[in-house]
Amino acid sequence: MDLTVVSYAVYLPVGTALTVWVARTLSHNGRVFLADVLQGDEKLADAVNHLLVVGFYLVNLGFVALWMKTDRNITTVPGVFDALSVKIGTVLLVLGALHLLNVYVLNRIRRRGLMDREQRPPVPPQGWAAPRPAPQS
Repeated sequence: MDLTVVSYAVYLPVGTALTVWVARTLSHNGRVFLADVLQGDEKLADAVNHLLVVGFYLVNLGFVALWMKTDRNITTVPGVFDALSVKIGTVLLVLGALHLLNVYVLNRIRRRGLMDREQRPPVPPQGWAAPRPAPQS
């Protein structure tokens, strides 16, 4: 059997499994963070979380599929490991970079929401107070 095909046969399930594992981990642990970002709206947090997971799958599985092809002919077993290490390492770096980008964007949204909440008074104004008269000299 051609060793290039072996590298494909190992790379595709490993890349897919890593993508699924990272997506599930982010989805499970990111739900609480999203609920905080969205000011406790659990239903909206679940919807946004699901949309983020779908986008994550589309981008990363698309990358895994595109990155599968190799231009060189793999003829030795060490060559298989060499090709796999480069490909899987690149997939892991892309997964990490996309995760950091998601967290950065969500943190910016959260920070903006916190600033908006701090600028609103806790209770509406209940009246108007006249200014003090100027001291007479």
